[in-house]
Amino acid sequence: MAKINFGGVEETVVTRDEYPLAKAQETLKDEVIAVIGYGVQGPGQALNMRDNGFKVIVGQRKDSASWEKAKQDGFVEGETLFSIEEAVERGTIICNLLSDAGQIAVWPTIKERLKPGKTLYFSHGFGITFKEQTNIVPPADVDVILVAPKGSGTSLRRLFLAGSGLNSSFAVFQDATGKAYEKAIAMGIGVGSGYLFETDFKKEVYSDLTGERGVLMGALAGIIEAQYQVLRQRGHSPSEAFNETVEELTQSLVPLVGENGMDWMFSNCSVTAQRGALDWKGKFREATLPVLNELYDSVASGQEAARTIQRGSTPGYRAELEAELAEVRESELWQTGATVRKLRSGR
Repeated sequence: MAKINFGGVEETVVTRDEYPLAKAQETLKDEVIAVIGYGVQGPGQALNMRDNGFKVIVGQRKDSASWEKAKQDGFVEGETLFSIEEAVERGTIICNLLSDAGQIAVWPTIKERLKPGKTLYFSHGFGITFKEQTNIVPPADVDVILVAPKGSGTSLRRLFLAGSGLNSSFAVFQDATGKAYEKAIAMGIGVGSGYLFETDFKKEVYSDLTGERGVLMGALAGIIEAQYQVLRQRGHSPSEAFNETVEELTQSLVPLVGENGMDWMFSNCSVTAQRGALDWKGKFREATLPVLNELYDSVASGQEAARTIQRGSTPGYRAELEAELAEVRESELWQTGATVRKLRSGR
C-alpha cells in the first residue's frame, strides 16, 4: 500500500508496483471468474482479465446481441460462454455487471446459486446500497466486493491495450471468508486498474450518481446547450457556435487539462482568455453549487434510485427513451457536431 498526497490530504492507495499482476494471479489462481452481462462494463473487464491470465467465463442471455458480441470476442459456447444460470453455477467469483435494472430482474436467479464461500462482485454500489428498492440482499456466507473503474468499459479496454490503466475504487461490503479484501484488490489489478483507492458501496454510488448527473454528463450537456443557444440567438452561425462551445473544449482544452491540470491551462492561454476565465469561474461555481447540493441530496435520499427504477420498469420506456435521445441527436447543435466531426476526419 502506498501513501500518496492528494492536494494536501494523504491517502492510502494500491498501485501495480506494490501489488503486481503476478501477485493478483496467485491470489485468484483457483477462482473461476464469471462475468454476468456483456454490455457496458462486461467486455472490457472480461477481456482484460482473460488477457491477464485469469480463468474467465461469460454468462449472457443466449442469442442476444451481447451473446454474439461475446462470441466475436473469442468466448466459446459451452466452454467459456454460458447461460447466466450455468455461469453462476460454474463461477466462484460472480461479477454482476448487468445494468442496474438488469441486476434487479436477475437477482433471484443469481441468489439461489450463490453457494457458501463464493464471491459476489459489483462495479457499482447501486443494488446493495438501495436494497430497500432493489431487494438485492446477499446471503451472509458469501464475500461481497466492489471494483469500480472510473470510466467506461471501452476506455478501460483501450487504456489496457495501450499499456496503462484507469484508476478504480474498491470496497468490501461483506467478508465471509476472511479473504474478501485481498480478492477485491486482486480483481482491481486483474481488470487493468492503474491504481486503486478504497471506498465503500454507499460512497461509490453517491459520488457516481452525482458525477454522471453533474459534471460528467448532465451538467456538461446542459451548459453546452445553454452557451450554444446564447451564441445562436446573438447572431452567430451554427458552425461558429459549435466550434467555440464544443470543438475547442473536446479537441483541445479537455485533453490538455487531463494531461497537465487546469492551473497549467490557465498559465498557457492568452492573457485575455486567462483573465476572463479567472474572473468568471467563481460566478459559475456559485451559480451551480445550489444545484449540485440539491442533486446530492436527491441521490442520498434514494429519490434518484427510485426514479431510475420506476422509469426503467415502465412499459414503453424504451420507446420514450429513444424519443428523448432522438431529440438530442436531431437538434441543430448535435447535427452541426456530426458535420464538424466529418470535416475533422476528412470524410
